[in-house]
Amino acid sequence: MKILCVGDVVGSAGCAHLRKTLPGIKRLYGVDVCIVNGENAADGNGMTPAAAEHILDSGADVITGGNHTFRRRELYDVLDKNPALLRPANYPPSAPGRGLCMVDRGRYQVAVINLIGVVYMEPLACPFDTLDRLLREAGNPRFCVVDFHAEATAEKKALAYYADGRISALVGTHTHVQTADEQILPQGTGFLTDVGMTGPLHSVLGVKPEQSIAKMHGKLPVRFSTAEGPCRMDAVLLTLDDASGKAVAVERVNVQ
Repeated sequence: MKILCVGDVVGSAGCAHLRKTLPGIKRLYGVDVCIVNGENAADGNGMTPAAAEHILDSGADVITGGNHTFRRRELYDVLDKNPALLRPANYPPSAPGRGLCMVDRGRYQVAVINLIGVVYMEPLACPFDTLDRLLREAGNPRFCVVDFHAEATAEKKALAYYADGRISALVGTHTHVQTADEQILPQGTGFLTDVGMTGPLHSVLGVKPEQSIAKMHGKLPVRFSTAEGPCRMDAVLLTLDDASGKAVAVERVNVQ
């Protein structure tokens, strides 16, 4: 089985590049399930219903979120109604939406879990305990991919080792910078610290460089906007064994 995980889509520029590149990449690699992180898909940040619809229409089977998921209140009803649109599961139960989606392909099902880190981020529920609970609720599925939206690289790798052998793969999102540490852990779980970003190539995490410079150099509030120019899609292709659900290959993908 082939599963493609796409890094954080940034703004309308990232959405447009996703629409242009994703269908061809899915055909090229024979992708069975596509997971796209869309928490920054709206210009400014967050996600609107229109941006979510655009990502799904572009070929995503599941959209995952992160710390900006709840920026746009107009998304709240969609989070409740659309099972393919996830938010991190370790937010309180009162939050809109869900953190687990089962992609049903008839002969097999793929569990997709969305979690958020707590190191240098909001003090939410423990992602380790939340993962244990969701795996029990899902009946310990054979195929399971986790999008762990976290700041600290150590937290991402610790959770991957904690889940090693119990999930197919854990991929990190949030930093918008793709890492080069793709690997398969000892018990068969695929791992990449961060998938990267789908958005403007000449930017600071998708933002116009001059605005990021003004913020970091001048130390005053700055209104960010998405950079212009050529874009790149960062992704990771996971090849899973059909019998065991474990990873047999992890490959970074970059498309300009």
